[in-house]
Amino acid sequence: MSQDSILVAIEQGVATITLNRPDSLNSFNADMHEALRNALDQVSQDSSVRVLVLTGAGRGFCAGQDLSDRNVAPGDAAPDLGYSIETWYNPLIRTLRDLRVPVICAVNGVAAGAGANIALNCDIVLAARSASFVQAFCKLGLVPDSGGTWILPRLAGMARAKGMALLGDKIRAEQAEAWGLIWRCVDDDALAEETRKMAEHFASQPTAGLALIKQALNASTTNTQDEQLTLERDLQREAGQSEDYREGVAAFMEKRTPHFKGR
Repeated sequence: MSQDSILVAIEQGVATITLNRPDSLNSFNADMHEALRNALDQVSQDSSVRVLVLTGAGRGFCAGQDLSDRNVAPGDAAPDLGYSIETWYNPLIRTLRDLRVPVICAVNGVAAGAGANIALNCDIVLAARSASFVQAFCKLGLVPDSGGTWILPRLAGMARAKGMALLGDKIRAEQAEAWGLIWRCVDDDALAEETRKMAEHFASQPTAGLALIKQALNASTTNTQDEQLTLERDLQREAGQSEDYREGVAAFMEKRTPHFKGR
């Protein structure tokens, strides 16, 4: 499947979605939002998919919202940005969070505004050494959206979150790794290969169990310890009834490589 602004490829359990408006640094307009929503629906309904890779075409990952798609000329009525967030950005973040497979974001260049926060809300973030993350909202008099005010303090701490959000400075990939914002920074020419290796790894793993891990970790940010202990009990009960668990134990006992079926 391909649409002008979104490219989708599914092969051997790996789904790759590429943001494809390179002339505008893959910034979002309404058509791109709709195409991405359709692509994620396709991925979520395809039982062969065991991992999703999200990346961008050209020299950047995503510059956030395409400001030319919003009419803010003098004298015109102010746009309802809350409508845009509720219609497009919030559902996107929720979909990435709740997707029943690991989501790898390969940040191949600048990730700014909503583009930065979309990347940071993925499960694993690999970034090219030349990539950067910019909370550009403050330079427009806006508030970080797409989960930015939620994810930044949890990943980097409140002091760094406030610095990024209030100053809008460019955070280089190496610094993002050191701060715990991303999983790993790699050389530019190694990003594609590192992403491929990680995707192939996930495609061979017990996907249903990984989905339960995502569910548990996501819940931990708001659960009390007692609530989390109860959730772990319930999820472990579910995981223990899976064929993949049986296969994992059998392979361990037989000293062989397991062959997981995933979903």
